[in-house]
Amino acid sequence: MSHCMEFEDKNVEMAVKKACEELNIPREKLKHDVISYGSTGIFGLVGTKKARIRVTLPEPTPKVIFETSNKEQQNENSYEQTAESVDSQIEISHDVGADHGVDDDPKELGREALQKIIDLITTDATISIEEHSNRIVFNVRGGNSAVLIGKRGQTLEAIQYLAEKIVNKNRKGRVGIHIDVEGYLEKRRMNLQRLAVRMAEKVKSTGKPAAIGQMNAHDRRIVHIALRDDNMVRTQSKGEGFLKKLVIFPKKNSSRKQK
Repeated sequence: MSHCMEFEDKNVEMAVKKACEELNIPREKLKHDVISYGSTGIFGLVGTKKARIRVTLPEPTPKVIFETSNKEQQNENSYEQTAESVDSQIEISHDVGADHGVDDDPKELGREALQKIIDLITTDATISIEEHSNRIVFNVRGGNSAVLIGKRGQTLEAIQYLAEKIVNKNRKGRVGIHIDVEGYLEKRRMNLQRLAVRMAEKVKSTGKPAAIGQMNAHDRRIVHIALRDDNMVRTQSKGEGFLKKLVIFPKKNSSRKQK
């Protein structure tokens, strides 16, 4: 009966290296499966998670002692180190999009990837597809929409980022992906446009800049576009990182009040 041991680290390659060192088995003779590729917590969708592999050890005969890391309970087992070279096999059937080629229909690949991501977050959500000239729109209905959208739409943006990466992996021409949940993005766009106009009027009235804080790139773009034709104000993003504030400035030569 074969024995198995699990190892984890920041990524799969580091986990494999740890297993080789602790089991004293050459890399080319280490037989392992990938349990998890880990996660870096993109945009707050999931927390940081280490990669984990399962190593299959040969049948025991002569005693060879293997010491585990401090995080594992120490074991002393007898294993026979086989002389045959065993090719490492990494099972990626669970990896979304792994079985698809670059010429697969991006709509179906996107739907499958998106459904798998959503099913990890909520249940009973369905996806419909609209195709426009330069992008594919996936509309999500049902399930826990608040969880799918997240605070300030961060979870939704993370889902779109993941789905877009999967669809465009190894694809020659980039396919635009747009994901909406229960019409959230359209409602958000209209609310931001109204906010932009209201804030611009305040800036023109007072002659002082006004800021809208903590906005992602998608939301900032909506405000920029809403005010780009207003020759009395200008907009500028300020700050570092994913979330930035957007400042509306009065133009120097504009009048403060309109009669």
